[in-house]
Amino acid sequence: MYSGQLIFAQLMDFVPRHEFNACVRRYRGEHRTRKLSCRDQFLAMVFAQLTYRESLRDVATCLRALGSKQYHAGFRSSISRSTLADANERRDWRIYHDFAQVLIRRARQLYAHEPLALALQQTIYALDSTVIELCLSLFPWAHSQRDKAAIKLHTLLDLRGAIPCFVRFSTAKTADSSVLDQITLEPGSYYIMDRGYNDFRRLLRWTQAGAFFVVRCRSNITFVRGLSRPVDRSSGLRSDQQVRFRDRRTRKHYPQRIRRITFYDVAHRRRFILLTNAFHLPALTIPQLYKQRWQIELFFKWIKQHLRIKHFFGRSPNAIKTQVWIAISAYVPVAILKRELKLERSLYEILQILSITLFEKTSDFRAHLQQNHQISDSQLRNQLRLFDF
Repeated sequence: MYSGQLIFAQLMDFVPRHEFNACVRRYRGEHRTRKLSCRDQFLAMVFAQLTYRESLRDVATCLRALGSKQYHAGFRSSISRSTLADANERRDWRIYHDFAQVLIRRARQLYAHEPLALALQQTIYALDSTVIELCLSLFPWAHSQRDKAAIKLHTLLDLRGAIPCFVRFSTAKTADSSVLDQITLEPGSYYIMDRGYNDFRRLLRWTQAGAFFVVRCRSNITFVRGLSRPVDRSSGLRSDQQVRFRDRRTRKHYPQRIRRITFYDVAHRRRFILLTNAFHLPALTIPQLYKQRWQIELFFKWIKQHLRIKHFFGRSPNAIKTQVWIAISAYVPVAILKRELKLERSLYEILQILSITLFEKTSDFRAHLQQNHQISDSQLRNQLRLFDF
């Protein structure tokens, strides 16, 4: 009697095999490879992400315990700790970077019409970075302070579907604004940033490219006020002005006018000064846009809790980049299947179900993920009573 495929194999069906092979060929990932293929390395690291493994030895031990299920899950070679460690250290991390971009493009197409809190049709991005702390004795190349090591993860998040469409690594000493040069701008899109991105020489490129930015202003920047518009103070707005920079050096970097909006958050008793080149939007829309930046903070918190990007299996930059890009490649297919299967569960719930059922068989993948796992009253009535006198 047919009992269905392994859940892990059905999940990997959402990962395009031919695109993966193209990325492997591009960087000669299997040149002089005799044991562990790139595909098996990818599957093993995805398994580690989805089941929350603690080490490569843990990964190899658990996979060996599965016996013949490994083959039906897609593995074509035995996974050993040393071979997997060597692959993470030496195999080009760009294979998994390029493949993650393939998955990201597919996910963004699926979430292109995801509703937002704001009635804007254009794409809205949030740009920020998060620091991942490391052990200095194990990662001396990532020295950041006197006795600490860390790396920065710069991320551009598409707020429709919370899809990371741009990720870069740097040392913790690198300024956040330096990543602005590496972003490919989309005319008409909105980019939301915090105070770390007050580099107006670089932000001038946004205006010249037809893209819009909303950035929180540092307190030490001065302006020459031009046009001032009336605002509704009951909404929290305090001012809506067109200004130019007073400082000669800053004005040289950004000679054009810029919109300066002051907003007071009554609930948290905080005052925000926001700068933008979007002169066409209503004044209240600007602080509402900036409020959406909080989603990238939640995204960083979420991935640190549910993906293996704080504890690394290797010590070299190549191993770390490989692990992070495969972690993203494990996260994005779950977002893809959520949309394609029209699942009502959250990503957190889907990942928790997958973590304990990856190597079970099912003939209806969608029903398995969507079903309610709570015990019904009828099931409780059929249970034997331990103390039934």
